[in-house]
Amino acid sequence: MVLDFNTFYAFPDRFDRLVEEFLRPAYGDRRMAYPPLNFSEDEENLYVRAEIPGAEMNDLEITLADKTLLIKGERKPEQGKYFRQERPAGAFQRVVRLNVPVDRDKVRAGLVNGILTVTLPKSEDIKPRRVSIDVK
Repeated sequence: MVLDFNTFYAFPDRFDRLVEEFLRPAYGDRRMAYPPLNFSEDEENLYVRAEIPGAEMNDLEITLADKTLLIKGERKPEQGKYFRQERPAGAFQRVVRLNVPVDRDKVRAGLVNGILTVTLPKSEDIKPRRVSIDVK
């Protein structure tokens, strides 16, 4: 009886490809948008938090238009010879559509430990107001 061990040696590579194919999103090879961000709110503010490790505020441009927030910037590539490069480098841009009007004069942005946080206070016009009831 003769066993062909070449089949067994090729198995890990075939298995890895099978798993990658299975886990690939249904929409194809589209890459995840960069930078990844969370968009949340509370009663007073909208919050946009984006992960931009290695960036500095001087590398970023934040623009508030009518109902959109634009985050632009560039991650400079690290120098050296790469064997694998999974962290993106280069220019990026994200557009966040805002679902409520914001008070433009009170918008704040900060960058701490690679997390950009943009705080957008909601306009007073849309905040809930307590209505008094007149009793006669």
